[in-house]
Amino acid sequence: MITTQTPTIKIKDYLEKHGDQETVRLRVDDESGTETLEVPRAAVVLMARILAHMAAGRGVSLVPAHAELTTQQAADLLNVSRPFLINLLEAGEIEYRTVGRHRRVKASSLRQYMRDDNTKRQAAADELSALNQLNQEMGCTGDVGTVEHRGKGR
Repeated sequence: MITTQTPTIKIKDYLEKHGDQETVRLRVDDESGTETLEVPRAAVVLMARILAHMAAGRGVSLVPAHAELTTQQAADLLNVSRPFLINLLEAGEIEYRTVGRHRRVKASSLRQYMRDDNTKRQAAADELSALNQLNQEMGCTGDVGTVEHRGKGR
């Protein structure tokens, strides 16, 4: 049985070696013979990303950039509850429009929120890491928020 990790590595290696090509030729072998397909480089990059997620045991959903999602679909993609998503929409965190009484979320707006949220999370993690490093340099133990002093008389 072939794992998804091996082709992912081979695809990434190929793309790095041939970074200037706009199209990629793929050879397809099956019981009826061999055929060569020419596909856009972007499609191969996407396939590598899909295989990497599969190798990590994560599910993959493809959503067209222009798609409009229901609030339930958007919540599912964010892995949050629908009421939590509604709060994000009403707070202006994610753009949406109404169709009658229903909210619709553009996939592109949802992706932008995800990028922004990841950036904020990374900045917070970096800040905590820097604070923990500073605590260690000052002779404190524990993580930020649970600092204990290592001095005498304590």
